[in-house]
Amino acid sequence: MVEAARPAEPNAAPSRGGRRIQAILIGAAFLMATSAIGPGFLTQTAVFTERLKASFGFAILVSILFDLGAQLNIWRVVAISGARAQDVANRVVPGLGHLLAVLVAIGGLAFNIGNVAGAGLGLNAMLGVNTLSGAVISGAIGVALFLSREAGRAMDRFAQALGFLMVGLTLYVAIASHPPIGEAVVRTVAPVQIDVLAIVTLVGGTVGGYITFAGAHRLLDAGISGQSALRHVTQSASTAILIASVMRVVLFLAALGIVAQGLPLDPANPPASVFRLATGEIGYRLFGVVMWAAAITSVVGSAYTSVSFLRSMSTFVDRHWTWMIIAFIAISTVIFAVVGRPVKTLILVGALNGLILPISLGVMLVAAHHRAVVGDYRHPRVLTAAGAVVAVSMAAMGGWTLLREIPLLFR
Repeated sequence: MVEAARPAEPNAAPSRGGRRIQAILIGAAFLMATSAIGPGFLTQTAVFTERLKASFGFAILVSILFDLGAQLNIWRVVAISGARAQDVANRVVPGLGHLLAVLVAIGGLAFNIGNVAGAGLGLNAMLGVNTLSGAVISGAIGVALFLSREAGRAMDRFAQALGFLMVGLTLYVAIASHPPIGEAVVRTVAPVQIDVLAIVTLVGGTVGGYITFAGAHRLLDAGISGQSALRHVTQSASTAILIASVMRVVLFLAALGIVAQGLPLDPANPPASVFRLATGEIGYRLFGVVMWAAAITSVVGSAYTSVSFLRSMSTFVDRHWTWMIIAFIAISTVIFAVVGRPVKTLILVGALNGLILPISLGVMLVAAHHRAVVGDYRHPRVLTAAGAVVAVSMAAMGGWTLLREIPLLFR
């Protein structure tokens, strides 16, 4: 079973063995990063590269800065408080944590259905199995992971192994596509065009919804909290963004190499066509591996984090939360098996998920200066300012997206 959450232990991190600490830090970083690198991550990167070409590098650069602004604030406050995000929110405004938990859980379930679908598509491309069968097999693998007696450690290793696999295979495809690296570097700092929606989409896809809390809650469950653990927490949070960003950049270069040759991407499956056009039929098989790895790790991360938000709302869930994670994965798989691709109403849930980041980050920024939450800890002003910019920007764009998506449900 996953390790039970422990109360805040200001001296926990320094007293633990160095290797175990590093293993937990790296595991939490990979959990967050691989939660971000899902089917949507792959598709968004390919689509925006085709639309913006080398100038997409600028959007990636800005999104990385935004990601860091959100991630460092949230992880530090969770660690200092020794409490999960929803409990921190309840200390700031009673009841707000319950609202946040419901939003995260609903959004996590909606996207997990898409992740299960992506896993099925990955196995279909990799091995030729039926998409539905592939989804069911993938769901079973996710369930088996949490049946382990040391599910937390198994989850960490699972995320790390598949994370390295995804980056390695995509790097191979990027090299094969021969991207114009010089132009990419220039346009990253001097873009020909700027797409604000692309930036917001990347930020939401990397640290939106449940994603940014995945690693923070994992560290807390492993007993890493308190002011003395801040160096470790900052290291893990930064590593998580680095891993996700490396994957984004490598995939961007792979797609750019294809687009620069004037080759069109298949609108039905843009990332798959990048792999296929770069390395032939073997590339399509490699895409299947990457898609499956991206999807199954997101299934695990989404289930783990979503259920961690519900633990404060029910003593039953708190006592049996590993089984709740298993149920979460099973329900996601069954819904996909019965309904197929996520139904149209999930568009609204996706739009709502885009609003979770400004809400959660805003609460964390207030909590960072709330003595009842952080005691005598002094949160860096530069982090507060950076977080405020991210929260306001994402709230504005998230609200616009929500208003735009609602009418689509009634067409």
